[in-house]
Amino acid sequence: MILETAAIAVGTIIATKALEKTGEKVGEALWDKTGKFLVTLRKQSPQTVIAIEKAPEQPLDYGKAVLEVESAAKANPEVAEAAKELAEAAKAEPNPKLAEILAMPNLEKLADKIGQVVMPGGTGNIENMSF
Repeated sequence: MILETAAIAVGTIIATKALEKTGEKVGEALWDKTGKFLVTLRKQSPQTVIAIEKAPEQPLDYGKAVLEVESAAKANPEVAEAAKELAEAAKAEPNPKLAEILAMPNLEKLADKIGQVVMPGGTGNIENMSF
């Protein structure tokens, strides 16, 4: 469950940034939760926040970012709560383009693939995952 929430949280940040560049607006609640999540995560994993903030200008290893968010969430209940709140806000966001970007089957598949990679006996290779 935490892995899927982490995938949604990272995906939401990237999607929100992409929509912002095209002039699309997202709701105030989602904007607030995105900011809160990044501030909370920065305390636990500043390098992950830097990598997320540089996307899409610099390619983001999405799988690695999700795993780092999951790890931070497991280590810090405040990060876990902020990720959960962001995921809930993303699901409630009325902007149809955000819902399209965050098509749940894709994020669930990504979370499954990440899980397969990091499980004992997994490939250990998270680069270039397609979903």
